Amino acid sequence: MKGKVALITGAARGIGRACAVEFASLGANVIIDDLPDEQSVRLLHEVKEMLESKYGVRVLAVPADISVEASVRDLFAQSVAEFGRIDIVVNNAGIAIDKDWDDHTVEDWRRSLDNNLIGTWLVSKYFGGHMAAMGGGSIVNISSTNGIDAVSPFSVGYDASKAGIINLTKNLARQFAPSVRVNSVAPDWVDTDMNKDLAPEYMAGVIEKVALKRIAQPAEIAKIVRFLASEDASYLNAITIVADGGRA
Repeated sequence: MKGKVALITGAARGIGRACAVEFASLGANVIIDDLPDEQSVRLLHEVKEMLESKYGVRVLAVPADISVEASVRDLFAQSVAEFGRIDIVVNNAGIAIDKDWDDHTVEDWRRSLDNNLIGTWLVSKYFGGHMAAMGGGSIVNISSTNGIDAVSPFSVGYDASKAGIINLTKNLARQFAPSVRVNSVAPDWVDTDMNKDLAPEYMAGVIEKVALKRIAQPAEIAKIVRFLASEDASYLNAITIVADGGRA
């Protein structure tokens, strides 16, 4: 990984932040993206400062909404201007809208699809095409076990968008072959801010269904992402690795 350039979207917190740490710890220069709101920008720059001081790598922090094509185009332009090339893309940015079935709206669906699915496609379109033209690279998309087995209509839009990412991964792998590999990771429950407000009794029920009797840490998912992006996975393409701790 030393000297390579990795883009991680949604890198201000959770799995994205863990991926930025994982790649930087191995000597990769990183581009970190998150939403342009005040809190995300603050966290993004905290991550940048930490990575630079701890690992001595170059870090470009770009607040950008990946659901907006103009923002992705600007993210791409800044990335290429700074580093000249991109070797790895981690499409992690996404949102979850959880509510009762009858309360879901068309706008909720559009937000889920725009951020999770269309955003992943947009980033891949710009960066994947560049990597293919440069002769190689790797894209890793973050899906979810919700995209494989529907858990509850409570998260219907999120589930559908994550299922779409698995299918999109296969199409991207065909589009950018043979020089760019595209794979995905489908985590189950992960200890991130997205889940921090869930009731303890609910999480106890979740953990009971996991063979390892715990949920994943973001760093554990980041290591799977790093493996897929590395040459150790040089013959893996268009696959989805399920990281669920063993569904009991």
